[in-house]
Amino acid sequence: MTSGQRIVLSSDHAAIELRRAIAAHVEAAGWEVIDIGPTTPESTHYPVHGRAAAERVAAGEARLGIVLCGTGQGIMMAANKVPGIRCGVCSDTFSARMIRQHNDANMLSLGARVIGEGLALDIVDAFLGTAFEGGRHALRVGMIETREA
Repeated sequence: MTSGQRIVLSSDHAAIELRRAIAAHVEAAGWEVIDIGPTTPESTHYPVHGRAAAERVAAGEARLGIVLCGTGQGIMMAANKVPGIRCGVCSDTFSARMIRQHNDANMLSLGARVIGEGLALDIVDAFLGTAFEGGRHALRVGMIETREA
């Protein structure tokens, strides 16, 4: 069973510093952070880190997840291979709100080489501060989920 305020964070080597800034930011906002690394700058493989975070969300260990790599694209693709995960890469706050409001995304992906820290924190706030709208969107999310079977 997961706490409503538990979030998992992971990245590859390209995004360690931004991940740490996000972890501090969401902790200050009252979230319990599960930061699964990495902690050292040696080159790592984003698919491993994306999958590890996604598996924790899918297992219910965390309600939401945030993953980061250089562009946010590769780690997002890896996360989305885990059944039950809906992860979107965002470089703006509008998209972050929409992936929660319309797609019930349970993971956010960010590109550390694409956006700076200030914008990243704004995107995280938009993602975390938006609820799923349901209604016609629930039908569409259900259609996505049936494709996983």
